[in-house]
Amino acid sequence: MEFEKVINERYSSRKFKSQKISKDQIEAILHAAKVAPTAVNKQPFHIWVISSQDSLDKVSQTTKFTFGAPVIFVLGSKSDQAWVRKYDNQNFSDVDTAIVGTHMMLEIENQGLGTTWVAAFDAPKMKKLFPQMSEYNLIALFPTGYKDVDCKASLMHTKRVNIDEFTTYID
Repeated sequence: MEFEKVINERYSSRKFKSQKISKDQIEAILHAAKVAPTAVNKQPFHIWVISSQDSLDKVSQTTKFTFGAPVIFVLGSKSDQAWVRKYDNQNFSDVDTAIVGTHMMLEIENQGLGTTWVAAFDAPKMKKLFPQMSEYNLIALFPTGYKDVDCKASLMHTKRVNIDEFTTYID
């Protein structure tokens, strides 16, 4: 898919078909994460791929925003593995992980799939249900699957502020 088409047609999908995602599609999404830029190439992120019904049910205990997705990617960061800007001690772990998540979202669209960025989940409970996540700052969930035709019902993607509202040119 052309990049312009990907960025203009992507929207937050909130309803999925039960159709499974292929291993090749999952690997393409993970490759997009791998090549995402991070500060000083520190790569302080980790991704968990949730696809078994048992694990999907556990995720559902932490959020109501799974939307029936057959796969959920969980993104976490480790601040002690990230670059820190010396001038103000700004740690870039969450920024880097957000960049990775954005790359994943765009590749998900490129694969003909849908997702949405879910931040509304009980991270402490998620860490209890999945102990392998306990050492990470959990950033986002990406419920992912084939878009259901009804998922555009609450489409807000086209509601954007004008460019001049968020841009200042300094000469």
